Amino acid sequence: MTLYYLLPLDKTFTPTTVVTLVGGVVAVALLLSWQIREITRARRPELRAMEALATSAPLYLLLFAIVYYLMERSAAGSFSETLSRTDALYFTVTVFSTVGFGDITARSETARVLVTGQMAVNVLLIGVAARLLVSAVQQGRSQQNPPGPDTP
Repeated sequence: MTLYYLLPLDKTFTPTTVVTLVGGVVAVALLLSWQIREITRARRPELRAMEALATSAPLYLLLFAIVYYLMERSAAGSFSETLSRTDALYFTVTVFSTVGFGDITARSETARVLVTGQMAVNVLLIGVAARLLVSAVQQGRSQQNPPGPDTP
């Protein structure tokens, strides 16, 4: 999290920013896939699953916070108020948690498209990734304790 505040975010929001965001989301998905494979092999799959969430979720959230921050800097008025780094992170977490306080809202069409995209990926991340993590933990447990000869 500290790195987010130290990054030199002085660039402008461009189509390359969106491509980078998509690449970052794909990278987080690949990281999560690798972590799921590792969970199935781990001696303590539950602990490994918690580690996977603790690394993947913050990276995912930081990607969107950076994009929203750059968008507001490049196109003032994209949101209902000027976003500081903290505001951009707050907005990202609010959208992710589906709380939607309403104090910061997307105003421009580009901002709304990106926020809608984040919402769609959130549903996938929460639903699909959670299911995959649980399945990996169950598989890891079963590999550690294979059924005995008397177990059907």
